[in-house]
Amino acid sequence: MSSAANALRALAEEFWTWREVTQPDCYDDLNRIERPDGWLPDWSPDAVAERSRVLSGFTRRLRSLDLSAEPVPLQVDAALIGAALARVHWELHLLRDWRRNPAFYLDQALLPVYHHLLRPAVEERARAVADLLARVPETLAHGRLNLAGHAAAPLAEYALRLLDTAGEALGAGMAALARRLPTAVAAELDAATTAAQRALADYRQWLRAMLPTFTEAFSPGRAAFRYFLHHVALLPYSVDRLRELGRREYARAAAAELVLNRRGEPSAPPLLAGVSEQISRQRADELDVRRFLREEGIVNLPDGLRHYRNAPVPAYLEPLTWLGVQHHTAGQAGWDEDALRYIPEPRPDLPYFQLAEARDPRVGIVHEGVHAWQLALSARHENPVRRRYYDSAANEGVAFHTEELALIAGLFDDAPASGRFVVNAMRLRALRVEIDLGLALGELTLDEAAGRLAELVPMDRRTAWEETAFYAGRPGLGLSYLAGKAQVLDLLTACAQREGAAFSLSAFHDRLWREGNVPLALQRWEVLGTRDHWDEARRLGGPVHD
Repeated sequence: MSSAANALRALAEEFWTWREVTQPDCYDDLNRIERPDGWLPDWSPDAVAERSRVLSGFTRRLRSLDLSAEPVPLQVDAALIGAALARVHWELHLLRDWRRNPAFYLDQALLPVYHHLLRPAVEERARAVADLLARVPETLAHGRLNLAGHAAAPLAEYALRLLDTAGEALGAGMAALARRLPTAVAAELDAATTAAQRALADYRQWLRAMLPTFTEAFSPGRAAFRYFLHHVALLPYSVDRLRELGRREYARAAAAELVLNRRGEPSAPPLLAGVSEQISRQRADELDVRRFLREEGIVNLPDGLRHYRNAPVPAYLEPLTWLGVQHHTAGQAGWDEDALRYIPEPRPDLPYFQLAEARDPRVGIVHEGVHAWQLALSARHENPVRRRYYDSAANEGVAFHTEELALIAGLFDDAPASGRFVVNAMRLRALRVEIDLGLALGELTLDEAAGRLAELVPMDRRTAWEETAFYAGRPGLGLSYLAGKAQVLDLLTACAQREGAAFSLSAFHDRLWREGNVPLALQRWEVLGTRDHWDEARRLGGPVHD
């Protein structure tokens, strides 16, 4: 290996070690990161400034490497690290959630606790949970320092909605956990919980008092968002092209629903009788879906690959599920550990996705299960640079694409209502493009965006509002499903045309899933030998940061 290649690998290793202690936490599950033992969040002004300083050093080191004569895979690795550095620049200097979004500090304060609660055998980590709760007052105090004079009022209003019940919910969850612990540890947890509740109440009071001083603008702006699309996500599509993709996909999904409903809307299957039945049914369905994907020649999942399972929501987790996606994805530290989705009792008033899964677990398996399998395959990639999450477009594109392939191949032929739901979810993901762009560019308010989702999918108002508020704080994520799928289809058809009769759909997907963390523009470069999408993304993105 050349000196430049060695320098790149060393840079990547140092970067990801640094990222493990500095990456912000987020509601989503794909980008969760394994923290070192004893880790505590630090969003003090000095810590933020230090992040910027270290980022500049990494960026200079990457630019100093001349890899032009190296093999394409190594150049792709360099582009990957460049995208990861661009994401940090986006977070710190363009999106600036740490300065503009009051809900960001709820995430940084409470999500580390939530992530411990998602993992099995939480009792073994109870002292770590207590330490994280003891840190909540300091994290929220840093939030007040960083937000003063800069926060966005609509995002503050969302945070206030969460804070109305946050302290009570935290107390209920930790009380349930304390009942499972030795007396001394329970006492530590109780004291830390009380301090955290007091800090949440103080933060709520401060936000209410400061709300009139906050700005109404909450979008990052067109130039900043363009940077994200093309230097972080490495998308070769302009904003106008993304709008067109969304509108076409919405029309296609709506037409497919009309065909599926041509003899009347299929009756929804009855709800499963309870959590136990849903868990049992999902376990059998997961094996069936894996077998189906293999037998239909879509993808070959190794027999030893970890499973995607349902589990009942523990009492200590139930009050806190508003904090994040209810998945234990078992990432870098446990790629062979089963991934878990915690489920509530089946009932008619469940949110959109949970209600569908309470009738037919397969509708969740063909998307969330795909994430669990793909992340596990990528986590054991022989190249450590490709084991990490970089951007959602590649991962979500793989899952969204597989979901539709399973429908086309006949997985839901025995369940017309489930097939119709998959198509309706396609319509939702198409509509997310318009919502995402509208929020990111300042064209839609939160209420306007939530209203469109509720009316046009249609979906329940609660899920619509939660989706909207989440995507307002995570610009570019809502459109990642369709943008990623479009790139997957483009790569698939190009490979099929090039290889002709020798083309293997399963071999294509085997590679695609293994490389599932690599943005599709870079996969295209590596597979087809053309940099056209990579070059177009850089052209659309404009100048990179210093």
